[in-house]
Amino acid sequence: MAIKPDIRYLNDIKDVLYDQEWAKTAPNFELYYMHRGVKWERELRYDITIVPARMLGKEFVRTKGNRNCKNFPELYTVLKGETIFLLQKTKGRKINIIEDIIAIKAKPGDWINIPAKYAVVMINPSKKTLKTANWVSDKNQNIYSELKAMKGAGYFYTKDGWIKNKNYKQVSELRFEEPKKSIPKNLDFLRG
Repeated sequence: MAIKPDIRYLNDIKDVLYDQEWAKTAPNFELYYMHRGVKWERELRYDITIVPARMLGKEFVRTKGNRNCKNFPELYTVLKGETIFLLQKTKGRKINIIEDIIAIKAKPGDWINIPAKYAVVMINPSKKTLKTANWVSDKNQNIYSELKAMKGAGYFYTKDGWIKNKNYKQVSELRFEEPKKSIPKNLDFLRG
């Protein structure tokens, strides 16, 4: 991969972690790598993200999490390892109320569609490096402020299982869905 990655460090996501006691004394190390714009196809950008296995205190390593701006969905696939995608939709502008939250476990060859208006967090629950790829509109801009304000997504995935984030006023029950087994024939829906 010739493109130099953006590197996400522990200090970049400390404020959205479950295990805040652990985070207080943990050194600032490299967490994961985002290779943006590996290729382009008609205003769609293809990115690759690499998340080495590790624990963040009691929580499995994961991405910081974000929501896409405007009406842009996103399409992911797993290239190596396994992941859990955590998707959540808040109630309009009420970022402290989650009306829908979904966990999708995925392995190589699986495809996951992130609908517009849903935030996404990728979790590496294994002992192997995770490598994913995604297609997204090059007009999209990631919004990180909502998850940051709520100190994480609606649930954290820990060695003890799923733990609800108490910073939200209301969180719907976690639903589990299956990934798609093939890529959609047409990616025009990603253009917003």
